[in-house]
Amino acid sequence: MDYRQLGRSGLRVSTITLGTMGFGGTGWASPIGHLDVEGARRQIDICIDAGVNLFDTADVYSSGLSEQILGEALGTRREDVLIATKVRGDMGDGPNDAGLSRHHIIRAAEASLRRLATDHIDLYQVHEWDGLTPLDETLAALDALVTSGKVRYVGSSNYTAWQLMKALWTSDKGGYESFVSEQIYYSLQARDAENELVPIAIDQGLGILVWSPIAGGLLSGKYRRGQDAPEGTRRFEGWTEPPVHDEDRLYATIDELVAIGEGHGVSAAQVALAYTLAKPAVTSVIVGARTEEQLRDNLAAADLVLSAEEVRRLDDVSGVPLLYPYWHQANTGKGRLGPADLSLLERHLP
Repeated sequence: MDYRQLGRSGLRVSTITLGTMGFGGTGWASPIGHLDVEGARRQIDICIDAGVNLFDTADVYSSGLSEQILGEALGTRREDVLIATKVRGDMGDGPNDAGLSRHHIIRAAEASLRRLATDHIDLYQVHEWDGLTPLDETLAALDALVTSGKVRYVGSSNYTAWQLMKALWTSDKGGYESFVSEQIYYSLQARDAENELVPIAIDQGLGILVWSPIAGGLLSGKYRRGQDAPEGTRRFEGWTEPPVHDEDRLYATIDELVAIGEGHGVSAAQVALAYTLAKPAVTSVIVGARTEEQLRDNLAAADLVLSAEEVRRLDDVSGVPLLYPYWHQANTGKGRLGPADLSLLERHLP
């Protein structure tokens, strides 16, 4: 297992993170899995043995049950690993039981600490943008949690580029603790993040944590052209994230993943994970699994290195036309492009 710096922080994070949305698996999280404490403990054992040191959860996963199971399953090993959780979603029916107000953030953090049975959260992430709460209020509340020792680092998740840049500017202006990471969706199925979010990470020194790097299982090799979703998979149970807008491109990408995987003697899922880990600013990919076999297969991706030619093949088959103003910059601005610009444009330069 390799370890990478989380952005400009001093924290070193394993390139594979265990996602725990399937711990508990009640309500809307049901298609992800239904692990109880014993099942969670077994997955945690496998991950720690493989070198994983980051475990990602959120208060909204099964209404807090995921955090509770994670805390109980870790037990005395808690101090040997890092815990990341999130705040913003609905945790009750009251008018202040969601969002990123000071009121909700402080209450939610204290509730997460109780459920996780710990005295601190290593990475506390805002789960989504809150357009109704002033950023100064949100960031001051997060800063207070860091100052108190209840939180070590803070990060964002699911922000647009302008929202993230505004938050970074507000932190700098107000002297608040700044985000060290962004947790985003990024995979061969949809490379939208390369337009703005990856360049921001490169330019501003943020670490990228990738959720659903196998696209909810779509890139596992189980879904093939002209076939129904296999029984027991998320899609079979009605899970619709991420949305599929171009089936032809998706199935062509899967065909290439399978072909490259066969060349290495590994699964398409491992190739998909290795591809994302090869991308700029990516610190870690977050994986989850229903079975031990799936988990061990995902963990093995940490040792898979793709050739430049294999990455190019996957880039080509999954790519989409450049949006404006990127095509204009590629045509006329190539003499003044920096590393953040080139992360998207380099392959398109004439």
